[in-house]
Amino acid sequence: MTARYDNALASPEDLAGWRMEGDGVTSFPQGRLRLESTRDPGEGQRANLVLWCPQDVGPDVRISWDFWPVHEPGLCIMFFAARGRRGEDLFDPALVPRTGVYDEYHSGDIDTYHVSYFRRMWESERALHTCNLRKSHGFHLVAQGADPLPAVLDARGPYRMQLEHVRGTVSLSVDGITTLHWHDDGSLGGPPLAGGKIGLRQMAPMIAEYANLRVERLDSSAEETR
Repeated sequence: MTARYDNALASPEDLAGWRMEGDGVTSFPQGRLRLESTRDPGEGQRANLVLWCPQDVGPDVRISWDFWPVHEPGLCIMFFAARGRRGEDLFDPALVPRTGVYDEYHSGDIDTYHVSYFRRMWESERALHTCNLRKSHGFHLVAQGADPLPAVLDARGPYRMQLEHVRGTVSLSVDGITTLHWHDDGSLGGPPLAGGKIGLRQMAPMIAEYANLRVERLDSSAEETR
């Protein structure tokens, strides 16, 4: 990747090259990306979706974005360091097609980390808000922290999300508040992951908005480009 990737996510043109998995729709009613499923939530996992950024990322990066929760219940995830299990590009046609069903991402033919930072699908999640970090292949819960984001009723936003992934250490913050911090020593789920792609996942009927995505290499020798 270049030293920095900036995307305002303000218009359809900003999604050139992005890839939707599952039946989702994008719109820009507030001048920022709105993401939602087109399927009935009663269809379960078949109603969920992932929207992938085409930019290769990392290693050693800071990923940040503005987030607005619009409608719940539901769940929002950021995938990162995603690639095929043999090192293939995530979009390699040799990989099994993915359709938004969760098993395809945590127990399919890709490796990835994924942090669920807005968990409001089930009553237990709404009763006590947490952020969960998992490592896959597999369904390894490797870290958990408190989630300071309010419910949709009280949400105003934007909330600045920041995810750092540096030499195997992952940290997540919301408006400058650190919610979790974890170092991957390779003892769970294989060696630490690096590089790959990032993607936004939502669990229906969640509707959320995103803007001002930035990916920065945390490497002082890198030359900044846009």
